[in-house]
Amino acid sequence: QVQLVESGGGLVQPGGSLRLSCAASGFTLDLYAVGWFRQAPGKEREGVSCISNVNGNTYYADSVKGRFTISRDNAKNTVYLQMNSLKPEDTAVYYCAADLYYNSLRYYSGSSTVNYWGRGTQVTVSS
Repeated sequence: QVQLVESGGGLVQPGGSLRLSCAASGFTLDLYAVGWFRQAPGKEREGVSCISNVNGNTYYADSVKGRFTISRDNAKNTVYLQMNSLKPEDTAVYYCAADLYYNSLRYYSGSSTVNYWGRGTQVTVSS
């Protein structure tokens, strides 16, 4: 079965850390660009970070730059999002997505078509 499954979300205090995982099954993830997105209640889904399948280039939204790091483990067919110095405004459902074209993730809009989406994992930052 072809799917992406996110894990690693949870409740964390401000200033804490979490590592999200995006595991692929049924296809080889390193052939795809992978992105992390998030959606808070009442807000549109926004891009957080993505990593290229061609040259390893990465992108980070300004709101997470310097705090979040995206990486791949090809042996595990998994992409990670290390999140440090978490803030209450990072609270959202986090989704991973994979597409053959990096720009489809880098310049994602609500009307874009992406090859694969995960179902999301909840991240709550609260004291």
